[in-house]
Amino acid sequence: MFDRLKAYLAPPEIKASRTARLLAFESGGIARWTPRDYTGLAREGYLRNAIVHRCVRLIAEHVGACVYSVFDGAQEKEAHPLALLLARPNPRQDGATLRETLVAHLLLAGNAYLEAVALGDQVHELYALRPDRMKVVPGADGWAEAYDYSVGGRSVRFDQHGAIPPILHLTLFHPLDDHYGLAPLEAAAAAVDTHNAAARWNKALLDNSARPSGALLYAGPEGAVLSETQFDRLKQELERTYEGAANAGRPLLLEGGLDWKPMALSPKDMDFLEAKHAAAREIALAFGVPPMLLGIPGDNTFSNYQEANRSFVRQTVLPLATRTGNALAQWLAPQFGDGVRLVVDTDQIDALSSDRAALWDRITAAPFLTLNEKRESVGYAPLADGDRLG
Repeated sequence: MFDRLKAYLAPPEIKASRTARLLAFESGGIARWTPRDYTGLAREGYLRNAIVHRCVRLIAEHVGACVYSVFDGAQEKEAHPLALLLARPNPRQDGATLRETLVAHLLLAGNAYLEAVALGDQVHELYALRPDRMKVVPGADGWAEAYDYSVGGRSVRFDQHGAIPPILHLTLFHPLDDHYGLAPLEAAAAAVDTHNAAARWNKALLDNSARPSGALLYAGPEGAVLSETQFDRLKQELERTYEGAANAGRPLLLEGGLDWKPMALSPKDMDFLEAKHAAAREIALAFGVPPMLLGIPGDNTFSNYQEANRSFVRQTVLPLATRTGNALAQWLAPQFGDGVRLVVDTDQIDALSSDRAALWDRITAAPFLTLNEKRESVGYAPLADGDRLG
């Protein structure tokens, strides 16, 4: 009788992210446990560099916009529970927003983490967790047996021994690390520093363009020097008339035996703009974004914007979206079945419309293929009477 009363009075099970309570107590102290300074890379890259910012946004938004079809073996499933979960992974985000966040973390840190919130044995919600707050806890065999998520001195441990491990850890290949991935941003760090330094130099030049990068030599009588009054007058004249962006390029009028001796390289000597564009192209190369899509002049190997966009989708977006879908399907297979697959629906991608039209033309013109073989070639299910030449 007592046991039944205790069970009746027990609070019902609720599903919620185990890290949500930690987030409410964030005090500003961030644990940097990954083998790189994620905060520094994100600040100097994503927050302060337009090229990095646009590369990350471009890739993340394209992957987020990809539509996944759910297959069980070779059969496509309409309105599958996995598709519904990915479309609305949690009450605060839709599927596209969650994937954008996940991919942005992957590009900036080389690591991305998803938390599965389960009620009983069923996963009902997915949350993306910040990579700089996560620490891998390796087991005796070297593989991760748990993950510690820490915020403001508080920590939650996720044990990975369940049927569906609560954490999915996505990484980009790192040749020297067994647990953490290598971010494109880290590979491009030197180019990012160069590009940022060029931008700061340009800003300082605008703010102080007429302050001489050299020396004024007084060529008066031997042994003569400027008086204190003359020196102060010259200094005030330079500050009032030649400093600042409004006076940029104004010619310097010298008198009384003064001569100008440059002591620094000019922007032309430094090839300033080309150095900045070269750094920008190197950043774009690390992220796999054609420079043409970023408006970077020079080194455009594509004949037009459409060709560059198609190459970007083929070589950067689709491999990353496919890799993410495969990882999600394998992670959630204990709930949705071992044969479940997530396949990017390329028919929904506008950039590949010309490729799709060319494929349909080739398939349609093939007289040796049956109707079902043609349908299979373009991703459609067979028909009952389709085993005839089409």
